[in-house]
Amino acid sequence: MGIILFLGFTLLVAIISYLATKKTDETSSEGYFLGGRSLTAVVIAGSLLLTNLSTEQIVGLNGQAFTEGILVMAWETLAAIAMVVTSIFLLPRYLKGGITTVPQFLERRYNTTTKALTSGLFLTGYVVVFLPVVLYTGSLALTTMFNIPELLEVSKTTSIWICVFGIGITGSIYAIFGGLKAVAVSDTINAVGLLIGGLMIPVFGLAEIGDGSVFEGVTILMNDNPQKFNAVGSSESSIPFATIFTGMMLVQLFYWGTNQAIIQRALGAKNLQEGQKGLLLGAFVKILGPLIVVLPGIIAFHIFKGELSSPDEAYPRLVSKVLPVSLVGFFAAVLFGAILSSFNSALNSSVTLFGIDIYKEYFNKKASEKQVVKAGKSFGVILAILAMFVAPFLEQVSSIFEYLQKVNGCYSIPILTIIVVGYLTKKVPAIAANIAIISGALLYLIYVVLDSSIMKGDFPHFLHVMAILFIFNIAIMLIIGKLYPQKKAYIQEYTKDVDITPWRYTKLVGVGICLIVVATYIFFR
Repeated sequence: MGIILFLGFTLLVAIISYLATKKTDETSSEGYFLGGRSLTAVVIAGSLLLTNLSTEQIVGLNGQAFTEGILVMAWETLAAIAMVVTSIFLLPRYLKGGITTVPQFLERRYNTTTKALTSGLFLTGYVVVFLPVVLYTGSLALTTMFNIPELLEVSKTTSIWICVFGIGITGSIYAIFGGLKAVAVSDTINAVGLLIGGLMIPVFGLAEIGDGSVFEGVTILMNDNPQKFNAVGSSESSIPFATIFTGMMLVQLFYWGTNQAIIQRALGAKNLQEGQKGLLLGAFVKILGPLIVVLPGIIAFHIFKGELSSPDEAYPRLVSKVLPVSLVGFFAAVLFGAILSSFNSALNSSVTLFGIDIYKEYFNKKASEKQVVKAGKSFGVILAILAMFVAPFLEQVSSIFEYLQKVNGCYSIPILTIIVVGYLTKKVPAIAANIAIISGALLYLIYVVLDSSIMKGDFPHFLHVMAILFIFNIAIMLIIGKLYPQKKAYIQEYTKDVDITPWRYTKLVGVGICLIVVATYIFFR
């Protein structure tokens, strides 16, 4: 029954996505990469949330909550503030310039070398870190929930290899052959299912603890595990409280404001108002995120103390234990949709970056839009295959979520640095941006290597290191800009491709969201 529900719901989403994209011209760059600039607020919010809320979040963050408790909610709640900043500051500038990719802005502000370096960093991060992590955590979840090793009479490792290629091939079909609109529509449907299914897990989990009573379960959970409900992390935790004011906010700003896989949804907005409303709606829902990606981990700690071989098994084991058998198939289908969402969204963004920023620039300057799309699709196939072969080896990593966040710094901080300086200054030259990208990536890579082996524990927390390098690289750029300013000041031109009239309540709603985040920390202090 579970397998039938799983296949039925997955097929239904695929059919609806196909029908929704029939009228979109997928042979043009704007149609394929930006969904024809037709995305509305609800679609943007749904796609943003499901692109982010995948198994690397659900499995990885619940695994960290299993170990450390509610303090890891910072990865969710502070994202809401970053989305507010993006809606007010970055999105109007992106849409005003009519850009398809973030590196396109960097080319206009600096030069083609800057664009190529940025696209290269994005693509390297996707194939080495993000795509493999999504594939691995998704495979781990499905392997555990359906007990695939026993079902197929194979080892756990073999089961993960099978699931990785199953997810990878299916996701590639969506992303490479469907374009952004297919991805966004399927995301929206799955987002509704994931919110419903995701909220069912803590409800059933608390009822399990409370002998049928959810409220009794909450009381028992908090009384028996008070150490798990302190949002202020110590210096020994994965998120010391001080990092919230340093690298944590920088990571969030990069992810929600400049990461191509995320911001591409807002770039596809039919106008600025829809884009801003979509971001703010997503920010509000993001505040509720800990109910899905943190609380189940704490519930699993209470139920499975000492029983799990790895914290990353906490969520799928909890689902198998508390969810009625009749609902396992539906929830697995929704989870599968979340896995596909993050995978195919990153892959679609990779196809976009390669086709527009690399192929057309360096391989065929006279390429037609159809040729650009075709080249991007071919590259996407190669990227997907590489990610599928890397993913299973992540079984050796102790904490998958911490690994993801730590390694991401190699490209997140350098890119955020040059975008911030690019918008806030007018005469800092391209050479400054290029030096900042290379120095930022290399210095952080050196830190990761040393901190992981020779000098482990001798450095500040990786989030503090990100903040230090962010300030260091900004200083380098400003000094170069002072000594060798570019002759002509940069002026942001309005392409008039999109209506950039702002939503009148953007700042008011944004302030309200930020106050809710602060209140949450005060409550769990």
